[in-house]
Amino acid sequence: MTDFSTPKTTPFPSASLLGYPRIGRRRELKKAVEAYWAGKIDAAALDAAAKDIQLTTARRLQELGLTEAAAVPGTFSYYDQVLDTTAHLGAVPARFGKLLNAGGQLDIDGYFTLARGTKDQQPLEMTKWFDTNYHYLVPEIGPETEFTLASTAKVDEFAFALANGIETRPYIVGPVTYLLLSKASDGAPAGFAPLSRLEDILPVYVQLLEKLAAAGATWVQLDEPALVVDQDTPAGEVEAAVARAYEVLTAGAKRPQILVSTPYGSLDGQLGTLAATNIEALHIDVFKGAVPSAAALAGLGNKTLVAGVVDGHNIWRNDLAGSAAKLDELKAAAGKVTVCTSTSTQHVPHDVAEETQLSDQLRSWLAFSDQKAVEVKTLASYLADPASAQAAIDEATAVIGSRATAEGVRRADVRARTEALTAADFARSEYSVREAAQEEALHLPPLPTTTIGSFPQTPEIRSARARNNKGDLTDAQYEQLMKDEIKRVVELQEELGYDVLVHGEPERNDMVQYFAENLEGFDVTVHGWVQSYGSRCTRPSILWGDVTRSAPITVAWAEYAQSLTSKPMKGMLTGPVTILAWSFVRDDQPLRETANQVGLALRDEIADLEAAGIKVIQVDEPALRELLPLRKADHADYLKWSVDSFRLATAGAADATQIHTHLCYSEFGVIIDAIDGLDADVTSIEAARSRMEVVHDLESHGFGRGVGPGVYDIHSPRVPGEGEVTELLATAVKHVPSRQLWVNPDCGLKTRGYAETEESLRNLVKATRTVRAELLAAAK
Repeated sequence: MTDFSTPKTTPFPSASLLGYPRIGRRRELKKAVEAYWAGKIDAAALDAAAKDIQLTTARRLQELGLTEAAAVPGTFSYYDQVLDTTAHLGAVPARFGKLLNAGGQLDIDGYFTLARGTKDQQPLEMTKWFDTNYHYLVPEIGPETEFTLASTAKVDEFAFALANGIETRPYIVGPVTYLLLSKASDGAPAGFAPLSRLEDILPVYVQLLEKLAAAGATWVQLDEPALVVDQDTPAGEVEAAVARAYEVLTAGAKRPQILVSTPYGSLDGQLGTLAATNIEALHIDVFKGAVPSAAALAGLGNKTLVAGVVDGHNIWRNDLAGSAAKLDELKAAAGKVTVCTSTSTQHVPHDVAEETQLSDQLRSWLAFSDQKAVEVKTLASYLADPASAQAAIDEATAVIGSRATAEGVRRADVRARTEALTAADFARSEYSVREAAQEEALHLPPLPTTTIGSFPQTPEIRSARARNNKGDLTDAQYEQLMKDEIKRVVELQEELGYDVLVHGEPERNDMVQYFAENLEGFDVTVHGWVQSYGSRCTRPSILWGDVTRSAPITVAWAEYAQSLTSKPMKGMLTGPVTILAWSFVRDDQPLRETANQVGLALRDEIADLEAAGIKVIQVDEPALRELLPLRKADHADYLKWSVDSFRLATAGAADATQIHTHLCYSEFGVIIDAIDGLDADVTSIEAARSRMEVVHDLESHGFGRGVGPGVYDIHSPRVPGEGEVTELLATAVKHVPSRQLWVNPDCGLKTRGYAETEESLRNLVKATRTVRAELLAAAK
């Protein structure tokens, strides 16, 4: 009988990844989950699909050289890693009622209920995961929250892999990060901090560790990325929480060895706190973060330092020579050192070898998840025997050098234009002047209604695009089909009674990729899918060179749509920061330079839209908060260049042209000054899932221009009733002057179906008319 009285002392693997894409190489998980939601497959078939993905991933990583025990990370998730932790802790908000089944477990249907909501109950709030385009589901914790081990999914996943001959490393979000990422529940008293429940969740973590040990796990990975972020919680309280959490978790007699991972930046002061605990291994990000001092590293004692020297967040080939130098420095101070990625590679696609449509030159510059596994293995070989890795290091150095001089990477004409910019290029007239000009041009009613841009992308639209790409549909035929769809969308909005219309964007596969395909300096992938949230996946474009626009991109579609209606038609553009955030951006120059290049391309597009008679132009910046640095000392510089790039794009617009922008899932209070600084005439913001929390930030800030806090959460299939929308609008009117308010959904409607979209938009208009009438009655 196995003795678990003390942790096994299996060495931490010399080479590993923090995580790997979990959606499947051809989005098999997305397809299976959505088939389950649609009732096309049962729970057993979903489980079988999940197991196949898990085993395929583990075997692939072993093929790439990660063959040591616990080298393969067990980071599978049906939806979200934070939701997984909520499920294991049984932290179901009281507003959902009794989701735990008779056995005290949160089954798969309960799990998806938290993610997607019900007809009568909104799902958990969603927001960005650190500085990535991944979204997590925010736990709701209060004094009333009960904690119990309500899932053993992580144990089951480990046991399944082990039964198939592969010992993985189970993963779960660490207790301190989990609570710091949580929000206070609706019933919590003012000032309640979820971190105060630390002592109550630790016993559940201990139980989970015991079960993993009993199943045979030698290592477990507890992810604590919140420790690389400047928190509102005082640093001393965070340090005390870390010390207490790992005092309890390491004291368990029956547990695996513990790796604490700290991705996305420098650990800084918390390094000493973790070094003083009894964990067996500590991961630090030394790709994005700095190499700690020798004195700090010496404090690790006998712990294994897991060095994140390979970037898990972007796709560029690793500078192996530079990474080797970092490893030399770490090894001299820390003793036991192994090699890993800086973050999970869930943020990058599977395999660059599959992108055969890209040039050989561009492919040689890139490293997707599979290539990063090879890089990690190469650097681990370097630690063991430097000579064994020298050929690979020399090759990487030569490729990186050739990239710097490749055609299109640096263009004299683009750089001359950005260098000639002056302060006047970033400023419009005063808002009061613009507001008067726009009122005269647009004649909009109080609480004007609009949508964010896209309408549902039907199977017919996607099929037409695919057939056009294959050559089975001529360009003329494809264009006519898209015009037919635009006409249908315009007529629907007219019938529903909307005030400012959109053309629905049927011609766009993705709001960033569409522009990448029409701007120089970009390339796009075929199989480069990454998870955004749940079953939602995107294909980030590759921004590798200087950016310029050689011809109008959106003008013909907007002009056609405007010809179908006398109401204002919005021109729809994606902003420079979002194009950068949702692409894999070149790493050989500051982001501010690239952002200004994109800003100038969009400035030219706006001028052409105006010339075509478009009076309302929306420049979406949903990723503005996403790129905000994790350390507060770096905020000001980022906010300056990100705001400037938007203003550069929009400042050439005439006073009578109404510039809109859109932002989604973020903590808006953190960047309210920057949102104000964009100087957009109208800003639409996610607000439905967070139940209008943003209006308090707007009120306290004194936001003075048009604003549309969303009243319809499009990231869930539920249809908000007229009464629900009316209530949200009534809340908004209490905190924001009604003359500033617009009424709109939270985001674009691309992922929704037409039946739910039409019903939701109809309810939105009905609610708006009710509130308008109340405002008119009150004015009389």
